[in-house]
Amino acid sequence: MRKGVLMLRSKAHQSSERFLYHNEARGIRLQLDYLKAEVKMREHHIKHTIVVFGSARTLEPEQAIQAHAETEKNLERNPDSPELQAALKKAKKMLNKSIHYEEARAFGRLVGASGKGPHDPRVTLMTGAGPGIMEAANRGAEDVGAISIGLNIELPFEQDPNPYSTPDLNFVFHYFAIRKLHFMLRTKALVVFPGGFGTLDELFEVLTLIQTEKSEPMPVILIHREYWDSLINFEILREEEMISEDDLGLIIYAETAQEAWDSIVQWYRERGSPLF
Repeated sequence: MRKGVLMLRSKAHQSSERFLYHNEARGIRLQLDYLKAEVKMREHHIKHTIVVFGSARTLEPEQAIQAHAETEKNLERNPDSPELQAALKKAKKMLNKSIHYEEARAFGRLVGASGKGPHDPRVTLMTGAGPGIMEAANRGAEDVGAISIGLNIELPFEQDPNPYSTPDLNFVFHYFAIRKLHFMLRTKALVVFPGGFGTLDELFEVLTLIQTEKSEPMPVILIHREYWDSLINFEILREEEMISEDDLGLIIYAETAQEAWDSIVQWYRERGSPLF
């Protein structure tokens, strides 16, 4: 075999891009994951963010109403179907939860219109860029002409970004750790709507960082207390001496977008620290 062919097949001759996938280049990949978002946010003069977490499965009310109506019609045609009975039960739940989509959208509008208005980058809405609650919050910011940020993540299954975050501020991360880092770097508040494993992971990471003083204190707002009380008994943790009374104080509850926004503003006012 000719020497030139052997050289082309040699691992040493691989392109830099292929080399980046080696285990030894993991540190470089982590740095690239961090820098591609950091540089863009600096270009847009993003100073602080307010982060919204919540379920990717939450439907827009119109979608939820349509899905519920279609399921009802199908069940009328086949009333003895256990599958359709279960589907109607699910559709009712999704319809009831669609109110959270509207509240997340309203909250996005409040953040987008805050400060000196939609073009003020001092406090910018940030989400995980997905559908559901994330889409609603980004959509609310777009409603008032404000920019917003989306931090997407590469997954084994395809997750397209929602169409409402600002295109130049919609990032795709390979590493969850770097994505979480960017959620925390500029945030002034965390607003958490009902969600599943991903939402809980993000919520408890933030609570732990604040509790252990690895992060500056900030308001952590949980939307719809009935959901959170049925899911997590924080009081038991305190009674069992697993957390302190002060730790319970890290959490603020709200029912509406306006309550959440007012709680954030009040939190900073009480501490004499401006939100803007």
